[in-house]
Amino acid sequence: MMKTEHDPDRRPSVFDPVKIGPVTLRNRTIRAAAFEGMGRDHLPTQELVDFHGALAKGGVGMTTVAYAAVEQRGLSFGHQLWMRPEVVAPLRALTDQVHAAGARASIQLAHCGNMAHAKVAGGRPQSASARFNLYGPTLPQAMDESDIARVVEAHADAVSIARDAGFDAVEVHAGHGYLLSQFASPWTNRRTDRYGGSVHNRIRFAREAIAAAKRAARDDIAVLVKTNLRDGFEGGMELDDAIVLARALEEEGADALVLTGGFVSRAPMYVMRGSMPTRVMADVMTDPMLSVGIALFGQMLVKPYAYESRYFRADALAVRAAVKMPLVYLGGVDSGAAIDEALSEGFEAVAMARALIREPDFVNKLARERGYRSLCDHCNYCAAQIYTKKASCHYLEPPTDRVRALLRKDMGR
Repeated sequence: MMKTEHDPDRRPSVFDPVKIGPVTLRNRTIRAAAFEGMGRDHLPTQELVDFHGALAKGGVGMTTVAYAAVEQRGLSFGHQLWMRPEVVAPLRALTDQVHAAGARASIQLAHCGNMAHAKVAGGRPQSASARFNLYGPTLPQAMDESDIARVVEAHADAVSIARDAGFDAVEVHAGHGYLLSQFASPWTNRRTDRYGGSVHNRIRFAREAIAAAKRAARDDIAVLVKTNLRDGFEGGMELDDAIVLARALEEEGADALVLTGGFVSRAPMYVMRGSMPTRVMADVMTDPMLSVGIALFGQMLVKPYAYESRYFRADALAVRAAVKMPLVYLGGVDSGAAIDEALSEGFEAVAMARALIREPDFVNKLARERGYRSLCDHCNYCAAQIYTKKASCHYLEPPTDRVRALLRKDMGR
């Protein structure tokens, strides 16, 4: 694994190139893998291609295509990508457009686990344990060792497909309460075999998946891993376990970690902070029962967390002190000052999502004005729509008067 050297006498610049594994980025900004909602029938659309092309033209060092399931049983929605041979040609169009603009392209490999839905996943959801998931709602089947081996191999196959599609990197999703995170978390993992109990057993699945991904990468493409610093609720994974996981993934040869937090089925707003505009979310839902439930109980189910710049800083610094591998800082990166601070503290790169949804050319604006601050107001309108529509900013694609009124109520304005 290639590592970035730190010069103690020079403060790194966001516009310095950085090497992560075998890949060199033109600068230290990464578009985080926030779900775009722009697939159709598990395939990329031209809209998804153009979305990432615009980000590349806007100056990012690398853009990450979000949520591509490593197998059908890892799907929750019809507009999520599924890594199979049919995606290669349309994804190649995406990577070609990104490369033509001078950026690198990555794709996030994931599995929903207990959040999968039988209608699209082709079978009952699977997870570490058969524990009811209220946010599905689903009652998953506990995976046996043959199921685990199947998903480990699916990660390797997905990396090979990513290479065929022209990607420079993959990001294995081991955070946010998805399948690898469900095994790592004591909240969802109640197993008594070698994949449960101690933190070393609970992270075994993640280690095996990353080892398989690295073998398939063959030193041609970088393997990043998104990992939780904390799950964000009592009984979930905490920082001490996160450090154990980080050290284990360093041993497995992961090229970088993208540090995050939160559990979408228990503490979803711990991920991005702020509050979820649940009235807007309910309005766009196509399932009448879910729509009514979210409208009535959404604010109880989706607990808000105060937003602040660099909200994962303290926990991320603890991981920075524990490992030598490259780390990508994520969480509240909304200005040139926040980026400079993260880089000066030893993080090799920064990742951001909402700032780039609001302004796809945010990085180019930073190049012109180093003190630039994002225009994003963190209302989370973009996130409220992704499960039934697509991520879009209410400033760039104005909603109807009805939805605008609902958003004002959600934001208390």
